[in-house]
Amino acid sequence: MGVGISLHRLAGAVAKAGGLGIISTAQIGFQEPDFKEDPLRANLRAIAKELEKARKIAPDGAIGFNIMVATKRYSQYVKAAVKAGADIIISGAGLPVSLPEYAAEAQEEMGALRDDSGKRTKLAPIVSTAKSAAVIFRLWDRKYRRVPDLVVIEGPLAGGHLGFSRERLAEYGADTEDVEHTYKREDYDQEVREILKVVKSYEEKYGAHIPVVTAGGIYDREDVIHQLSLGADGIQAATRFVTTRECDAPECYKQAYIDAGPGDIVITKSPVGMPGRAIVNPFLKEAAGGRIPPERCFQCLEKCDPASTPYCITQALVNAAEGNLDHALLFCGSNAYRAERIETVEEVMRELMGEE
Repeated sequence: MGVGISLHRLAGAVAKAGGLGIISTAQIGFQEPDFKEDPLRANLRAIAKELEKARKIAPDGAIGFNIMVATKRYSQYVKAAVKAGADIIISGAGLPVSLPEYAAEAQEEMGALRDDSGKRTKLAPIVSTAKSAAVIFRLWDRKYRRVPDLVVIEGPLAGGHLGFSRERLAEYGADTEDVEHTYKREDYDQEVREILKVVKSYEEKYGAHIPVVTAGGIYDREDVIHQLSLGADGIQAATRFVTTRECDAPECYKQAYIDAGPGDIVITKSPVGMPGRAIVNPFLKEAAGGRIPPERCFQCLEKCDPASTPYCITQALVNAAEGNLDHALLFCGSNAYRAERIETVEEVMRELMGEE
C-alpha cells in the first residue's frame, strides 16, 4: 500500500469497522513542506501525525504501521512508531531480525518497558516461505527469548514488492498476465502449511498461541474462507481497499484499478532488484526503454544507488500518490482488475466477513 495509499483515512476507517488499520511508513512524509530537503525528518514527524489522525477516526480501534526492513535508517522508523503509540508494527521487505531490539530500545527511551497487559507495541514479521519463518523464529528465540506476536504470510499474488525471486514466481505460475488460470494455488497452500508447522513448534515451546494471517490475492469472501481452511487466524487485504471511498489514494489512482484488465497487470523489476506487481502505463513503458536518471535522492532504501538506479522509485510512487499517473509506478495486487466501482470500507469489511 506504499507511498500515500494507506495513511490515516484508510487505516482509521478499517479500524473503525473492526479491522486492524495499517499505515505505510514508506515516504510517509511526502506531503510535509520540508520533505525534499530533509525526507528523514519529514517522515519521522509524519508517523506521529498520521497515527494521531487515525486515532481520531477510530479512538478505540487497533492501528499500526508497516515498516520495510529495506528502509534506510530502519531502526529510527521503528522507534518513531513505538514512541507514537502504535498497536503493532508489521515488517517485511527483508528479514526483521532486529525488530525486537529496536522496539525495546524505543520503549526504554520512553522511560520504562511497557507491561505485558497488551499495551506494548506488538511485533509481526512478514514471511513468504517456511525457511524465512524458521530463520526469524530461531533468531528471535535465541537472541531475545521471545516469539512474534503475530505472523503475516504474504503469498506470490500480492501487490508491490514481492518476497520471491522471479524464478519462484514462475514456479507458482504467478508471473504471467493470466494469473487467474496459471497460478498453482495448491503448491503455495502447501508452503503455507509448512510455515504453520514452524509456528506451531514455537507455540509449543512458549506455551502460547501465535496468530497467523495470510496475505496476497485475497479479494472476496471465498478467498477468506479458503485461507481460514488452511489454518490461518485471519487475512490481510490491500488491493481490495484501494477502490474505497476512504482510501488515501487520489481518485485517478483508484480509477486506474477499475479500468485495468487482467493483461494490464505485470511483474516488473524494481530499481532495487526485487520483482514487483504493477499496472502497465506510460511510465513502465518508458522505464523499460532506458534509464530515467533521478533528479534527487530521497534516502529511501538501503540498497538503492542513485548513480545507477534505473529510476527513482520514491519519485515514481509520489507521482502516483499525487495523481501524476503517466509518470507513476502503480503498484497493485493480482486482483486489481476485478475492481468495478468505488465502495466504502464498511461495505468491503462486511463482504469479507460474510455479513452481507
